[in-house]
Amino acid sequence: MPIRRAGAEAVGTFVLVFGGVGTAVVAGEAVGALGIAFAFGLSLLVMAYAVGPISGCHINPAVTLGLLVRGKVDLPEAVRYWIAQVVGAILAALVLLLIVKGKAGGYDAGAEGFGANGFGDHSPDGYPWGSAFAAEVVLTSFLVFAVLACTDRIASVAFAGIPIGIVLVLIHLVGIPIDNTSVNPARSIGPAIFVGGWALEQLWLFIVAPLVGAVLGAVVHAVLFTGEPHVDIGESAVEADLP
Repeated sequence: MPIRRAGAEAVGTFVLVFGGVGTAVVAGEAVGALGIAFAFGLSLLVMAYAVGPISGCHINPAVTLGLLVRGKVDLPEAVRYWIAQVVGAILAALVLLLIVKGKAGGYDAGAEGFGANGFGDHSPDGYPWGSAFAAEVVLTSFLVFAVLACTDRIASVAFAGIPIGIVLVLIHLVGIPIDNTSVNPARSIGPAIFVGGWALEQLWLFIVAPLVGAVLGAVVHAVLFTGEPHVDIGESAVEADLP
């Protein structure tokens, strides 16, 4: 059912944002960039098996765009997924903010950043917008290509969640010092709404660059896998339209 698949995307995106951004906000100083990277990667890996059989576990508007470009989802389904993903990310950010505000001394999302993506003065290592844009395009293309390649019929689809989760860890290890790593517009929208100010002003980059990267990843996949049949994670469940 379309509503069930969209619901699965909302739940999956909620877990990804709450788990990844939550680790950055609550335990970032303790676990560092490596811990945050693994939090995002493990969240995706678990959701690939939890909601993948229902929706395909895109939980990322850029991934959905890549699959749309490759003809693996149709436009109405993609629009439902995009809405669900953004809603899931916003709800995750809201719940996380309510939790961290309860700590001693409170929590000011605007002042402390709340895990939002940023460049320039708001980049962890001071990278300008051009560097952040290039990194987001390249890293998102890695992710989308990995999703498409690992769910191809010539790959072992049952184990696709493992390499996809690992590549997200790798992506965060590279991207966190640059801009806190987005590669996912929904992940960026959620925290930015509650940070406001600079985060909303810079949000355009973390929507545009990942979408450009998604198209690039899909094009590379099309070139390398031309003539091969394809399958999305959970395709059999989608085709069966589970009750």
